[in-house]
Amino acid sequence: MAPFLVELVHHQQKAIMTNRATTSFPILDVLAERWSPRAFDQSATLTMADLGPAFEAARWSPSANNLQPWSFIVGFRGDETFDAIVATLSGFNASWAPHASALVVTITNTLTASGRQNVSARYDLGQAVAHFSIQAQANGLSVHQMGGFDIETLTDSLGVNEPLEIVTVLAVGPAGDPATLSDEMAERELAPRERKDVSEFVR
Repeated sequence: MAPFLVELVHHQQKAIMTNRATTSFPILDVLAERWSPRAFDQSATLTMADLGPAFEAARWSPSANNLQPWSFIVGFRGDETFDAIVATLSGFNASWAPHASALVVTITNTLTASGRQNVSARYDLGQAVAHFSIQAQANGLSVHQMGGFDIETLTDSLGVNEPLEIVTVLAVGPAGDPATLSDEMAERELAPRERKDVSEFVR
């Protein structure tokens, strides 16, 4: 692992210590520690090489008929792509997401090679993003997935054409200090993590 990523792992382990999920059954540490912060380390910068392991994990995620309908567009803080993505963020996302080291647009191909509708396209993209987020977590990077953006403007800005379809935006980077957030966001950041009990959704 690159020295920078080793340093990020150490930083992230400290940052997420109080955000570890309280689970009813034992699960992998990386799964229990995965969460979606809004506070990112504004001094951290990333390169495509730093995100390489996460994209490699996405590459090997399950895919119906091996169609692999996912693709991604990456903007790093300070470049034109990043700024184009930021310009489309809506609501409170516009206040914290620009502090992430990278913004990743997730895209799926809605058609098969024969031109039929790929009913598994979004499902497969979701699996790829899940693999991405877990590998990123293992490498000391947090991922916050967002749906709050102007999809039409972003589609035009990035030149995404049918049958490709933008689905979400990911904020990626090492977690930061909640004190950098507004009072409302900091309160949400520090609130206890909650989930339904397994018995509520398994029968």
